Amino acid sequence: MTSTPGSFLAKYIFSTDHKVIAKQFLWVGFAFLLLGGTLAMLMRWQWAYPGARVPLVGDLLFSHSGGSISPATYTALFTMHGLIMVFWAITPILIGAFGNFCIPLLIGARDMVFPKLNLFSFWTFALSGVLVVAAFFAQLGPAAAGWTTYPPLSTNIGTPGWGQTLMVAALFVTGASTIMGAVNYITTIIVLRAPGMTYLRMPLTVWGLWLTSILNALFVPVLASAGLLLLLDRLLGTRFFIAGALGAPGAGDPVMFQHLFWIFGHPEVYILILPAWGIVGDLLSFFARKPAYWYRGTVLAMVLVTLLSGLVYGHHMYIAGISPLLGLGFEALTLSISVPAVILFANWLSTLWRGSIRFTVPMLFALGTVFVFGFGGVTGLLLGTISTDVVLHDTLYVVGHFHFTMAAATFLASLAAIYFWFPKMFGRTLDTRLGVIHFIGSLVLITLVFGGMLIAGYSGQQRRLFDPFQYTFLRHLAPLNRFTSYFAFALGATQLVFVVNLVRSLAFGQRAEANPWEVSTLEWTCAPSPPPHHNYETIPTVVRGPHEFSDPRVKVALGRDWLSQTEEFPAQAASGEFRPS
Repeated sequence: MTSTPGSFLAKYIFSTDHKVIAKQFLWVGFAFLLLGGTLAMLMRWQWAYPGARVPLVGDLLFSHSGGSISPATYTALFTMHGLIMVFWAITPILIGAFGNFCIPLLIGARDMVFPKLNLFSFWTFALSGVLVVAAFFAQLGPAAAGWTTYPPLSTNIGTPGWGQTLMVAALFVTGASTIMGAVNYITTIIVLRAPGMTYLRMPLTVWGLWLTSILNALFVPVLASAGLLLLLDRLLGTRFFIAGALGAPGAGDPVMFQHLFWIFGHPEVYILILPAWGIVGDLLSFFARKPAYWYRGTVLAMVLVTLLSGLVYGHHMYIAGISPLLGLGFEALTLSISVPAVILFANWLSTLWRGSIRFTVPMLFALGTVFVFGFGGVTGLLLGTISTDVVLHDTLYVVGHFHFTMAAATFLASLAAIYFWFPKMFGRTLDTRLGVIHFIGSLVLITLVFGGMLIAGYSGQQRRLFDPFQYTFLRHLAPLNRFTSYFAFALGATQLVFVVNLVRSLAFGQRAEANPWEVSTLEWTCAPSPPPHHNYETIPTVVRGPHEFSDPRVKVALGRDWLSQTEEFPAQAASGEFRPS
């Protein structure tokens, strides 16, 4: 058993305790979520009122252009928004925070297998965040080559100055942090599972985080290599991604960067959604008070998605000039990956069917995740098929689909996790009424904002345009964009409800019960809230899976509808034919 650190620095700043590191990732992720969300509000203002002075902050932020957003500034806004949201907001909250917090607790371990590597992972990530913030203060402005960072836009020719260089460097550094975390997560789950915690007794949350870590270990180095070569092009004058005139000796290939980016970039979609799937799978079972329907099938579907995720990246490059035969191969693989996703979705619905559903705030956000992911998945079929993708690829339809499947689903799943594990993390409960208001506002407005993008894109509006309405054929879409922006502003304001709830609950929230949700996993049944430095006084012994609910014999014997993962089946009920698996 490890001893509790004594000094403030050792306990809260440079701690090796996975729970402290989880909170550090959470707070930094919140800060970048605020920054990325603010950039989104500025973009929506530009599309609602192109060229108009930005209220309140325009004169301060955009004094060089009279308080309004210039074309160059707009390009920087959507570049920084996309990169920050993917790598510095969603990733640290969903994977950094809840990966660190949940994995040891849910498998019955006292900490990560490599605590110091965990510490280095966070501070490497923090360094990357410093580079991101520094990019905003670069002389020629921040990065402005799009979140995909395609050359030649991302070379010194397309984006001169230190802003783009700092962002590419930040991507490389945060990639190093991610690889450290992936190695730690994978090894911890393999090595430190409690006695009896077989792979098929692990909560689905652990499965999602484990598979995500495997993808990170395999594919983040691909992005890191592309970023390193791009840095060499920018700093040392190499030409890995700079095409030469008439095939001059030593000329590079900008399309090669696209291949490297999307070899990572499409698995990244699943890197972010797999933890969300795991969390949702557990919460639906917990609050439907039923065993997760076909648990093994859900695990198999998640494993199949993980295996196929690296084989479908080419659908992002249908219009990049790849051979038609290669395109057909990627089309077939892309459509095939929807099969395990449908299995997963069907299992969720079957878990809910005839369940004794408790509409707690975590359950509401889990149900919201199911809705937005299902909606986004259906809209994605058109982008997996070559004939329709060629038409829709450069439109807002892609942005709407991407935000439904990746942004909305991961955002709502992250909130479900926060509301669910907040009592375990902080020993207090969040306010239920404010949580319900937060959920209703978030789900309705997310649907309206990203649904508006789908409609505008299907109507022909291109993405990344500073002022779409300079084109005559798009002017009739101005009212749609304006109303979509109003919904986006309301969505941003709705998050203030969560901020108030969070701050008030941290200071004055009701003390959490030992197991407020009445669920069976180890963190709720074997560890206090919040857990001590070493988590468990005695390492628990696991005798069953995580979803033992609603057996009538248990109800008769114990007066409740669930059994802990460490709890032997009651002798009073053991005389029947029922035997827990």
